[in-house]
Amino acid sequence: MQKRYASIWFPYLISNWLVLRRPALKDTAFVITSAERGRALVKALSEPARTQGVTEGMSLADAKAIVPGLQVFSDKAGREARLLRAIGEWCIRYTPFVALDLPDGLILDTSGCPHLWGAEEDYLKEIVSRLKTLGYEVRAAIADTIGTAWAVARFGEETRVINSGEQATALLSLPPSALRLETVALQRLQKLGLYQISSFIHMPRAVLRRRFGADLLLKLARALGQDEERIQPLQIMPPYQERLPCLEPIRTAIGIEIAIKKLLEALCKRLQGEGKGLRTAVLTCYRIDGKVIQAEIGTNSPSHHITHLFKLFLLKIPSIEPALGIELFVMEAPKTEDVSPLQEALWIANPGLDDQGVSELLDRLAVKVGAQAIHRYLPDEHFWPERSLKPAASIQEKTTVPWKTSRPRPTQLLAMPVPIEVSAPIPDYPPMLFIYKGKRHMIKKADGPERIAQEWWLQQGEHRDYYYVEDEDGQRYWLFRSGHYSEQGSQWFIHGFFA
Repeated sequence: MQKRYASIWFPYLISNWLVLRRPALKDTAFVITSAERGRALVKALSEPARTQGVTEGMSLADAKAIVPGLQVFSDKAGREARLLRAIGEWCIRYTPFVALDLPDGLILDTSGCPHLWGAEEDYLKEIVSRLKTLGYEVRAAIADTIGTAWAVARFGEETRVINSGEQATALLSLPPSALRLETVALQRLQKLGLYQISSFIHMPRAVLRRRFGADLLLKLARALGQDEERIQPLQIMPPYQERLPCLEPIRTAIGIEIAIKKLLEALCKRLQGEGKGLRTAVLTCYRIDGKVIQAEIGTNSPSHHITHLFKLFLLKIPSIEPALGIELFVMEAPKTEDVSPLQEALWIANPGLDDQGVSELLDRLAVKVGAQAIHRYLPDEHFWPERSLKPAASIQEKTTVPWKTSRPRPTQLLAMPVPIEVSAPIPDYPPMLFIYKGKRHMIKKADGPERIAQEWWLQQGEHRDYYYVEDEDGQRYWLFRSGHYSEQGSQWFIHGFFA
């Protein structure tokens, strides 16, 4: 595929932004200044100020002499970068590859994108008109190279599309500064009367290098496509991403469902072809009012099962507010894993405890109640109950040691034992009653003790004697005494509850 780039130039970036914040400044001559070496210089200006003769780089004193009623505002460091980044993120609806071109432009890699809006002319017209609607004066061009697009956008007569392979023709009538040359090279060209690129583009390369330096050859080669120029996109495009632009803004839940299904079909087809499944999927909706809405789902095991993933997104649709309409849907899978042949078989068969339906049920519950509310634990090689289990990393993780089933364990285990008050117990017997959270419990039945000692290599301390007790209401508890029986009174704890 032939690479194509769009250069978007904002000749009044900061002044347009200021007018948006202060509408009263419209049609007013004003400048934004910055301090350099103790002097206030014009960094940006409004179109009325430029019309009256003010230019960038001029001292504030000279600007005021030209325009007596000139309004002055101070610049803030990094404002252009922040503003361009925000506009660039908005432009991601047109292509996933958007890069900053400081101090006043953006570079878009448009390869393979314009056909979604029709021809390249329609695509570029859509971008420019939308940016103008947002309040920014814009010039733009599309070409095979970044250099040519940049030059035509800033020095061409109008916003235009350069046909593939016609970079040289488009550059001939432009000034040398359209090549983004260094100041020294520009001064030498002007001194020799070379005011257009056509004046030197056909000169021998050795002559150009000797007279004007290697930078001119590099910039010229990049503009003509003889040397590759790379850009650093604002966002790194995930390897698995699908985009769906809409001919008309989508405002209904049914329209959103159709968009999600189409995106899932395309995304899962790619994943299945590569033997992968997604663990997380993010749906990004770009609204025509400029706002971006996201909905995210996750799975316990890698999946390219379209029906299941679609059901998960259906639970998210009520949170997607289309407002005036959604013009672009983007679905990406930032986290993927290999799908084993066994997992693929599970989507068709139901082999008992390994049924894939269990994983899919957990996925749906996670969407409804949150993944943080679902936990799976595995046995761990420790004696004390609070150390005898560990959180599982995934639903596929296998146990390395067996569960201890020789003695009963409570259905609910407290994270840490809680002290309780007890009646005077008899040695090797549970107490007759205990008080927990201010409530008195008379013990009617009991079993034990079960002695559990802690690992001496981890911590020194008393052993525990556990008892299974039942109160007069039929509620069962797991109590223990810390250490040996003492006539002065031993410390008792509650550690769990039985069903």
